[in-house]
Amino acid sequence: MKKYLVFVFFCLFVGKSIAQTIKLGKQTFELHNVSGEIIKFQGDKVLKIERDLKSLPFDEKKLETTVDDQHYARLLGIDDFENGTIEVKMYSQIQNPSPYPPAAGFIGLYYRIKEDDSAWESIYLRPKVGRINNQMARNHAVQYFSYPDYKFQTLRDKFPAGSYEGSAPVMLNEWITMRLEINGETAEMFINDLKYSSFIVNKMLGKNKKGYVGLYVDIATIGYFKDLKVIKRDLRAINIGEKVNDI
Repeated sequence: MKKYLVFVFFCLFVGKSIAQTIKLGKQTFELHNVSGEIIKFQGDKVLKIERDLKSLPFDEKKLETTVDDQHYARLLGIDDFENGTIEVKMYSQIQNPSPYPPAAGFIGLYYRIKEDDSAWESIYLRPKVGRINNQMARNHAVQYFSYPDYKFQTLRDKFPAGSYEGSAPVMLNEWITMRLEINGETAEMFINDLKYSSFIVNKMLGKNKKGYVGLYVDIATIGYFKDLKVIKRDLRAINIGEKVNDI
């Protein structure tokens, strides 16, 4: 009887530890503290995700410690992304009713994600303030952070204003193409079909240098994603003039 109970407990434990996976086209995503489904949206099949507040609660009184956390959809098949290009089309809506009225439609990308979710880099958008009639607010439309040591408030407190935030021509309820160019310690973000970048991270702060790529949403946000492209590049080969094959 004891052996049977141990076996049942083991099965339950293992079952809870296995993350849900979902497939969009040829890509498979593993859901980490988000709910997700494939739906038809504006004529295309997309991945729709929302933060799961049951598996990872949010506390307005502990804002920095309960946002920008382990809530994202992990792209499987590439676990060693270090340098290269990540591009995705995404669409951000605010939940109605909203569990957090100040929410700005937080949506974006995680990259160099460590296997156990203990570290990664991120650039994401706050589309609600991207075109607001207030320049100071617009300057918070883009956010870089490095988990776990450098979330948004820590960056604001420890670095000069604007070091890791910026503006971008984005808005809620419209498709946004975000392209990141990751090269060593720098990251550059391009929006839609603009020729020049909207945001540059001159020095990323994370210690984990390679890992997974993920699609991110935060509190009160409904995120729709499609056309994710990941191209890895070997900077060492580029530096010595060798030909590099994108994958």
